[in-house]
Amino acid sequence: MKLTKNTLRRFSEWRIVVALVVACGTATAAWATTQHAERGVDEQIESYALGGTAHALVVLPPGYSTSRLRYPVVYFLHGLPAAGSAYRANGWVGDALLDAGPAILVVPQASRDTDTDPEYLNWGRGREWETFVAEELPHWVDAHFRTIPARRGRALVGVSAGGYGATILGLHHLGSFAVIESWSGYFHPTDPSGILALPRGAITNVHLQIPALRSDERVRPTFFAFYVGGGDDRFRPENVRLNRELTAAHVPHVFAIYRGGHTTSLWEAHAAAWLTMALRHLAAPQR
Repeated sequence: MKLTKNTLRRFSEWRIVVALVVACGTATAAWATTQHAERGVDEQIESYALGGTAHALVVLPPGYSTSRLRYPVVYFLHGLPAAGSAYRANGWVGDALLDAGPAILVVPQASRDTDTDPEYLNWGRGREWETFVAEELPHWVDAHFRTIPARRGRALVGVSAGGYGATILGLHHLGSFAVIESWSGYFHPTDPSGILALPRGAITNVHLQIPALRSDERVRPTFFAFYVGGGDDRFRPENVRLNRELTAAHVPHVFAIYRGGHTTSLWEAHAAAWLTMALRHLAAPQR
């Protein structure tokens, strides 16, 4: 994904320091400015669900090293199909989060070079992507960083296929995430074209999970928001349909249609506002 001029300006102020850490086999890229020494770290995580090592990019907020505060976490899911290194190419999200407020950003690996479109779902031994992203990863992040280790401290946000992933994983794990946002996403699993539906059953279809969300809202409200570009001919109709279904079911939500298509420029334009909206529905940094 391309970097905005604003991102390039900020990144030009940052000095990249690369260090190989032998302990735990972690390769670390430390980002530093003259004012802060915070990290954008490519973490290695031993995953039982994936049958080996998986990765996640973790970006800490300015002041993390000296504040002693615990922070909310935004888990950002990228689009698919993608190579195994695609999680690294989301600098524009970190840039937008700087404008939105203090939070930890986590971008998990969501594919492999030999498994490019798993749709954030569980497929069997060694391919349990949902379990890795929604269960193993938050547990690992809470154990290694100063987070708010509770539902009110976690948001799931995703773009395109990541929007589907954020929505279906959020609905499957309502006890773990208080905020769900889909940016230009869809709401049933598809093949790599984004057009043909995969026959995975009702549990993977967001439309069929609305009754469960409505029931859960009475106990623990979830902030659910989604948008799509008006020129996004593939996914606009399904977004409009879901908005209509949620409205009919009296499920609180936010929905918007913006000028534009299925493009990075659309997501960059609205990222700061939608991340700000997400953080307003999470707990603020605290001791």
